[in-house]
Amino acid sequence: MPLTQTISKPTSTPKKKSAFREWFDSVLFAVVAATLIRWLFFSAFVIPTPSMENSLLVGDYLFVSRLHYGTTTPVTPLQIPLTHQTIWGTSIPSYLDWIKLPQYRLPGFTKVKNGDVVVFYLPVEHSDTYQKYSNVLPDLHPHPTDLRSNYIKRCVGIPGDRLEVRLGQVYVNGQAQSSPPRMQNEYFVSVKTAVNEENVFRKNGIVSYSQFTETFGDTIAANDEPGYLVKTTEALAGKLKTYDFVKRVEPVFMQKGLKEPYLFPASDATDWNKDNYGPIVVPKAGMTVPLTEVTIALYGDIIRSFDGNGNVVVQKSKITIGGKQISHYTFKQDYYFMMGDNRHDSADSRYWGFVPADHIVGKAVFVWMSIDPDPTSFLKKIRWDRIFRSIE
Repeated sequence: MPLTQTISKPTSTPKKKSAFREWFDSVLFAVVAATLIRWLFFSAFVIPTPSMENSLLVGDYLFVSRLHYGTTTPVTPLQIPLTHQTIWGTSIPSYLDWIKLPQYRLPGFTKVKNGDVVVFYLPVEHSDTYQKYSNVLPDLHPHPTDLRSNYIKRCVGIPGDRLEVRLGQVYVNGQAQSSPPRMQNEYFVSVKTAVNEENVFRKNGIVSYSQFTETFGDTIAANDEPGYLVKTTEALAGKLKTYDFVKRVEPVFMQKGLKEPYLFPASDATDWNKDNYGPIVVPKAGMTVPLTEVTIALYGDIIRSFDGNGNVVVQKSKITIGGKQISHYTFKQDYYFMMGDNRHDSADSRYWGFVPADHIVGKAVFVWMSIDPDPTSFLKKIRWDRIFRSIE
């Protein structure tokens, strides 16, 4: 068979990228990769407040898994990548709310369970509700769902649970729940002599303490005793009892029936406080409730703002949807009840209500770094014993 000769054209040498172009491409790739990882797999957070002490400390850096419960699709697409609410170091909004997309949740490999430590969007940063809770959270501002402030608490009530708190003990469906191992309560420490606070409290890891003054509604038998109000764990409270200058250590609880200001719900029909709360039923998709003064106080906000209804008017004794009064309501999505492990210093569901399912971000998995914001020495700035600690 005869062969034909082919003549190939000389290949042109590709133009070399400039240093700026290579740098730009590298940065663009890194931003896109980080954005996808942050959205789809896990996010990093830092603990700014003591509401989860002594389980999580101020200065703990966490990895939060979005895979556990399934990540959600963006609602606000017009946003500067790797920002949240504002541009870094400024108060300039990092997003435009000109476009809002419907939210969907991708499949996860588990559901939120009682006892999970959960990161979620703060629901009361809704334009309909934020002013109502300004006494509890004074810096509230409305934001789109996926750009509301990230909060971390422990889930104590899942959809359909009947929840109650009695003298600080959480009961779910009539059963006392196991307390988190490092949960923190308030204690009165009665002392015989002056106390070296550094040696007694700080060296035992107790950072929240104050000399005793009368506490509104407390159950201290003799409130003229010298002593301290201390927020700590049950184990450390037991250790304090062993000191020879300590007369006694007892938990401090508000009395049952003593109504606490600013508690959720804001209704004269309840006389609850942070230590004696409920009972309430956590809303579940498909659950129907009759609308009374109490249930309207409990569920009115979520019927109006979080359950996908339009033209809702909530009054003290009635709710209308589209101008028509309703006597019963069936919930369209699940809700959760969250509490901080620092039970006497936590702005949680006891103060602002339920967390909708579409506000769940992910499950806190482990602490990868911990920096003490108030160390006793420079060498103790990093809490080495907390690095790569799993979250219970």
